[in-house]
Amino acid sequence: MRSSEHIGVVGAGIVGLALARRILLQRPGTRVTVLEKEDRVAAHQTGHNSGVVHAGLYYKPGSLKATLCRRGVGLLRDYCAEYGLPYDEVGKVVVALDAEEEARLDDIERRAKANGVPGVTRLGPEGLRDIEPYAAGVAALHSPTTAVTDFVAVAEQLADDVRRSGGRVLLDNPVLDLRQQDDAVRVLTGDPRGERHIHRFDRLVACAGLQSDRLARMAGAGPDPRVVPFRGHYHELVPERRHLVRGLIYPVPDPQYPFLGVHLTRHVHGEVMAGPNAVLATAREGYRLRDLDRGEFAETLAWPGFWRLARRHWATGMRESLVSASRTAFARQARRLLPEITGADLRPAEAGVRAQALGRDGSLVDDFRVDTHGRVACVRNAPSPAATSALAIAEYLADTHVPPR
Repeated sequence: MRSSEHIGVVGAGIVGLALARRILLQRPGTRVTVLEKEDRVAAHQTGHNSGVVHAGLYYKPGSLKATLCRRGVGLLRDYCAEYGLPYDEVGKVVVALDAEEEARLDDIERRAKANGVPGVTRLGPEGLRDIEPYAAGVAALHSPTTAVTDFVAVAEQLADDVRRSGGRVLLDNPVLDLRQQDDAVRVLTGDPRGERHIHRFDRLVACAGLQSDRLARMAGAGPDPRVVPFRGHYHELVPERRHLVRGLIYPVPDPQYPFLGVHLTRHVHGEVMAGPNAVLATAREGYRLRDLDRGEFAETLAWPGFWRLARRHWATGMRESLVSASRTAFARQARRLLPEITGADLRPAEAGVRAQALGRDGSLVDDFRVDTHGRVACVRNAPSPAATSALAIAEYLADTHVPPR
């Protein structure tokens, strides 16, 4: 008798774990194994983000980001309530500093309404001060349902759900190779003892974040798009200055870039973070300025899309590098939103690395992107708001890319 279908998931970040849980709940009898190269879940993008649960203000209506973010918010809120996980609707203001930014605020407001974001209101300077007394701007957009959570805690709960439902989460099991055959996908992993293990799956989903393009190439996909890592530095407000920020204070984003710029975020545990900026990282998992992987950096420099991007945006890259290197420059960026901040109010905090998919033509891939190659589905681009959207992304992947057989 043929055994039940065995589905493999590469990556124990929030998206991979949510997918594993979804399949186990939806299809009793299916075997699911999650392979993770680190010794813990949520080790990379899930564990190094701002903790913001995005409401869906910015995303193009009808895009996967817009659709899955709005669906994901509700699923995540209910999930946190079910398990007693932190979830706090602190609200967000997107602040315009001049007439040009105020005009861009119009477009964000239109998108928010088209996406069904609840309670969004336009504010003048006095209305802004009522919500964030220390912020300054000519206008703002207020999203009262934008929230914060602890995504590591969410991921750990998802992993517990997977195990309780009969799935496996194998830590310290990096994928070394995978081969597609007529009837299966065979995956070779290693472990800390130097031993090798072969896993046989009927189908495989790669939710590998910073390593996603490498897994896709192993599966037989082409190199386009390539993951180019961008490091985002954070600073933390010293405790005696945390009162300057009640919730979330964001700038109006530049539509040329997928990055939102330096913003201020009150976390569920009380800290207030400023950041991140965005600079090219010299290693895919290079969380420190000195982290350099010569092979990975050479891969970035060899990608034609990188040089096409650099030629168009070198000035912005230089400015971001300056902000990254100087606390004074970082404070200057934050002071545009919060005039009372000084360099003395900030202390260095952790950095994150964003897996940004970059096309050969130099285009930054904006929307979520998933490709299927034979028996392997590859999540090629899942930046913010992927953590917010994770439970909805799991539904989408399970229904569309690994449907029941």
